[in-house]
Amino acid sequence: MQEHLPTNAQIASNRTPRRINRNLVFNLIRTRQPISRADLRRNSGLQFSTVSLIVEDLISDGWIVEGSSGSLPRGRRPVFLELDSRRAIIALDVHPLHISIGVSDLGGNFIAWDTIALPKERNRALSAIIAGIRKFISDHKDRSFVGIGVCLPGRTDLHFQELTFAPNLKWAHAKFKSRLEESLGIKVVMDNVANACALSEVWFGGSDGNHDIVVVNVSEGLGTGIIANGRLLRGDSGMAGEFGHVVLDPTGALCACGSRGCWETLASNRAAIRYYNEISPKQRVRSFDILLKHAERGDAEAVTALKRVSVELGRGMKMIASVLDPKEIIVVGSITSVWSTFGPIVEAEMRRNSTVKVPSLHLSYNGEDARLRGAVALVLNEGHV
Repeated sequence: MQEHLPTNAQIASNRTPRRINRNLVFNLIRTRQPISRADLRRNSGLQFSTVSLIVEDLISDGWIVEGSSGSLPRGRRPVFLELDSRRAIIALDVHPLHISIGVSDLGGNFIAWDTIALPKERNRALSAIIAGIRKFISDHKDRSFVGIGVCLPGRTDLHFQELTFAPNLKWAHAKFKSRLEESLGIKVVMDNVANACALSEVWFGGSDGNHDIVVVNVSEGLGTGIIANGRLLRGDSGMAGEFGHVVLDPTGALCACGSRGCWETLASNRAAIRYYNEISPKQRVRSFDILLKHAERGDAEAVTALKRVSVELGRGMKMIASVLDPKEIIVVGSITSVWSTFGPIVEAEMRRNSTVKVPSLHLSYNGEDARLRGAVALVLNEGHV
């Protein structure tokens, strides 16, 4: 599937597919609103006639509105354009045992959000998700919802209809997308969370979309989203970026995918919990957030567990750097809250005996909102804009 990223560095031409130009103009309005048509032309590099046609389409489709008029020494007063503040997006970030749900405006700013616990049984889990979305829609009747973006801890088919690989999601539903659309009557766009976070770095972050980046999502599992040559890399079957299931230790812990010693069994949140419980059996923890609190209080065993995870993260990222040679690697996940302590360990391991240039390593521009903003970016990038 062709991806059309809204890169501000890209100067589009008449030969560029219309959807790319449309995304480019929309993103300029989003980031620089209020903005005039003349400024859109200057900043996009498009011909004025092309900008005018796209603007009229965006107004007609309800994405943008005409706002106030500006003043000039002479000539026509420019009419400024801005996003339609009445329109909104439902963002859904799915975890094995809970979901995060939010309502965002078209600029990626969250109006409301919440966390909902999920039953383990898949039909009950799906019912809980639908009920949660309905409540958010009911609570925001003043908004018109243009789409639902869903970040998933797994891979979908190339048509983004069904989950095809989600080893950590025990309740995964084969008709997840269609069930949501049939129940709610709103278009659903879903993708792997790491892919979504990669898109959010282009839509809302510091990436210009023209440089190769890899987003590493550290959570219950471990996934990567890759933007190469200005496109989101999917591969022939949609499985590109599954570095989390590359075997680094064949004799290691059993992975949810069925293999042993996958990178995510060594460097994920679950791995950190396992390390801690192995060295501190009398004070076991069940959640990564609790483990982080132990580490912040100076718990030696918690610090040791997180140091071990940091080394393993560095090993895997060194593998990514060797294979893909990206300009930057961006980290998403709860571990970023203690990155000032453990990030240097990750980077040191990346540099140890490295045979390639070590890419820039930094945290997501979107911070704690990275995953939910990724869900918003899915809707914006799908072509609704």
